[in-house]
Amino acid sequence: MTAERIPGAPARRLVVVGSGIAGLYSALLAAEAGADVVLLSKGVLADSNTFFAQGGISAVLEEPAPGDTVAAHIADTLKAGAGHCDEAAVRVLCTEARLDILGLERFGVRFDTDDDGDPALGLEAAHSAPRILHAGGDATGAGVAKALILTVLDAQDAGKIQVLGHAQATSLILSEGRVTGVEFLRNGRLESVFGDAVLLATGGAGQLFAQTTNPSVATADGLALAWRAGAELADLEFFQFHPTSMVLSADGKPAPFGADPLLISEAVRGEGAILVDANGERFMPSYHPDAELAPRDVVSRSIALHLASLGDPNGHVFLDARIVEANKGEGFLEKRFPTLSARTREAGLDWTLQPIPVAPAAHYWMGGVVTDLHGRTSVPGLLAAGEVACTGVQGANRLASNSLLEGLVFGRRAVEAFLGSVPPNGRGTDSQVPSAPALRSHAGERLASSAAGLDLHATTALSGTSEPAGALTPWQPELVPEPFTRAALRRLMTAKAGVLRSGGLLREAAEALGAWADVVRPEAVPDSADPRVHEDANLLLAARLLVRAAMARRGSLGAHYRSDAVETLREETIQRYTIRRKASLVND
Repeated sequence: MTAERIPGAPARRLVVVGSGIAGLYSALLAAEAGADVVLLSKGVLADSNTFFAQGGISAVLEEPAPGDTVAAHIADTLKAGAGHCDEAAVRVLCTEARLDILGLERFGVRFDTDDDGDPALGLEAAHSAPRILHAGGDATGAGVAKALILTVLDAQDAGKIQVLGHAQATSLILSEGRVTGVEFLRNGRLESVFGDAVLLATGGAGQLFAQTTNPSVATADGLALAWRAGAELADLEFFQFHPTSMVLSADGKPAPFGADPLLISEAVRGEGAILVDANGERFMPSYHPDAELAPRDVVSRSIALHLASLGDPNGHVFLDARIVEANKGEGFLEKRFPTLSARTREAGLDWTLQPIPVAPAAHYWMGGVVTDLHGRTSVPGLLAAGEVACTGVQGANRLASNSLLEGLVFGRRAVEAFLGSVPPNGRGTDSQVPSAPALRSHAGERLASSAAGLDLHATTALSGTSEPAGALTPWQPELVPEPFTRAALRRLMTAKAGVLRSGGLLREAAEALGAWADVVRPEAVPDSADPRVHEDANLLLAARLLVRAAMARRGSLGAHYRSDAVETLREETIQRYTIRRKASLVND
């Protein structure tokens, strides 16, 4: 990617919020092209979902696996997305994947190779051919993140990127309807940074649920920033639960509340591991012809349904990898999955000798801030890439290992749009940057703090059908009166808006969330110097938005499963339920 700059003209400034793969890669590309780049990280640069990603990055290379093609990758992505993908976005993702794999290698990422020195391509669930690149076996995210972080730090030393760590973004600065900067908390002070555009790369919101594979920083910050600024959101009802997250206890009991479970990579099932229940019975073939290699939403839902059928809806099943070791030789698991082998040993389990207790955990949000094919949102000056964005490539259910790829491809495209190499949208690419230092210690321009409602555009009615008797676990009324806490929110969302949903449960969740919102007021930026207060408000806002979208989609689709689903037409399957902020609170 190249960009010409007029000699003597000041460099355009891009403010990047987030230090996962989308943020790091975009910052490097923009800086390389001559832009002035400021990178905000909520914690340290390694605090991101990317760092914990295990499975790898999907891509059809110049020399693909035998029989694999870009067309096959497109078809697999569309199939996993349950007919809800944006086909143009999927075509871009799969066609341009090889370009950004080369880009990663240019920035120091080294992918695993086979004995002949060729890329070692793995097979994962719902992929029709081996096309998954790994870096460090089952620690791909960490390998990629470390290489990009080192390159960013080198760029910082060279004066090409300004890194602001421990900077909690609290609001976007608007000037005449355009985003011109970001306010953030750092060291207990509210500061501001201005730029020609802001790129949100803040990741997801796994902390909405009691069990998640996401780190503690995944608190829907970017989604809340964008919504408060008036950006359009979509597909929020589609939250993917990873089916095999280890229950962190050697005796098989659930982990303490709030503990982040260990994700057991999909690649383990790709190598042949199977799921069994407490009776030692393999159950997945009874739920789907692809058994353990079915799409993630199917596997998660099958586990939940099977546990319910056994009378233990809050229990767990087991992932048996002993068959892999038996078929591929002693030491295979240790070599192929060194991190998982070490982590399971730390938990008191030897997965070469015993099955691993697992349960579904919140993993990836398919919905987010609506963007075009170049990362541009509905608000001029605001770009988004990675999990916080909704490009349409993930549809109703993300295909394994397409998440890191999406951050790369659309992060690059967002930078290209910022640099002006593609036609602009909205008001164009030029903005009026305040004539002030880049960093300011005062609050800057605040967004309106008045109450705001949810504007939901959909083709179907918002109300669900009546709740079937005994369809799901009964509502627990004690959840409603208790004061708002993050723990209470996570319990509520898991019980009423998790893997299994219904109209009745969603309405009850909406009532509880509304009661909390009357006190917390998450639609406004909290007047607090405590970053956790801002995170809690962002999570509550995101929960309300998710539940509202889930109520609107009355049929089951992909990761959104309702026990009271009504039959829908294809037009309703592809319909996007978009949400944007209203000027005043409206209960429609």
